[in-house]
Amino acid sequence: MTARRLHVLVVDDSAVVREAMTLVLSSVPGVIVTTAADPIIARRKIAADRPDVILLDLEMPREDGLHFLRELIATDPIPVVICSSHTTAGSNVALEALREGAIDVVAKPRFGVREFVRESAILIVDAVRAAARARVHTRGGWRVDPQPARTADRAVPAGTPSSRMVAIAASTGGPQALREVLSTLPANMPGIVVVQHMPAGFTNAFARHLDRECEIAVKEAENGDLIIDGRVLIAPGDQHLAVVRRNGRLAVEVLGGPLVMRHRPSADLLFRSTARVAGAAAMGVIMTGMGDDGADALCAMRNAGAPTIAQDEASCIVFGMPREAILRGGATRVAPLGAIAPLIAHWAREGELRDAPRKSQANHTH
Repeated sequence: MTARRLHVLVVDDSAVVREAMTLVLSSVPGVIVTTAADPIIARRKIAADRPDVILLDLEMPREDGLHFLRELIATDPIPVVICSSHTTAGSNVALEALREGAIDVVAKPRFGVREFVRESAILIVDAVRAAARARVHTRGGWRVDPQPARTADRAVPAGTPSSRMVAIAASTGGPQALREVLSTLPANMPGIVVVQHMPAGFTNAFARHLDRECEIAVKEAENGDLIIDGRVLIAPGDQHLAVVRRNGRLAVEVLGGPLVMRHRPSADLLFRSTARVAGAAAMGVIMTGMGDDGADALCAMRNAGAPTIAQDEASCIVFGMPREAILRGGATRVAPLGAIAPLIAHWAREGELRDAPRKSQANHTH
């Protein structure tokens, strides 16, 4: 059976980046790559042969990528993956692009084609494949304008060490989904630890934006951070995050090392360490994303006595990671995105969550 053609349009004013992306993507069977140096050329190419996915730079001289993205989402919502620099300004604009409807963000190559390492190629190819399967949503994220200053009590959590914790993992579509869940939770929650598949340099800006929108405090995790009530720790991009005990208290360890389940940070590593260290005193949540990172490890959490939630198909941008977790029996509950925060809050308050069958049906892929 012939594999379905996947047409990717790379829009970037850098000839080096266009060459690197073409080299990486065209090496995948069934992938056809075309390029454009700016959105003006891109529009002509889209009219001649509509691509399945657009890999889009945001900073271009004749027209900025954000303006092009907004127009595209409003008129012809082709899935868009943002290719952005690691700078603070680049990270902020990339987050704005996710708010406007982009599917994912990958880091712009910082070196030439020859230095374009294998791991980067894996992550870019996976992001493009996930975008091809994604539902395009518009304006699903956070505000990036300055927010009113918080009180001192809000800005500095009380710091009570958590006796219970929540571990959450997401990939494609995750920034929007996490914003919806975390912004709905009250401040008096057990500590929460999050793995979101995102490049280095972007998670710090992501955590800061979430912190401005949420009652619960949010920060990028640092090695040795305690898991404390009223605070969310976001795994740093391109670093694994594991749950450990230090002097009897729940804490996190930031780790390097190779990709796990094709990702760094990896949901699998977070969930397995949580199952081992926290057991039934934890809750696991797996949300939108392609692939199976975290699916088996969510089963390990459930087997350790933890309640576990998988996001349902209808509310996922990509129903991959939750689907695999459901099929493997890892989900105590399957819930729409809007119900996840209430379920977490109920567990935090009552200490229980009703079980679902060990196996569930999830017959569709998106």
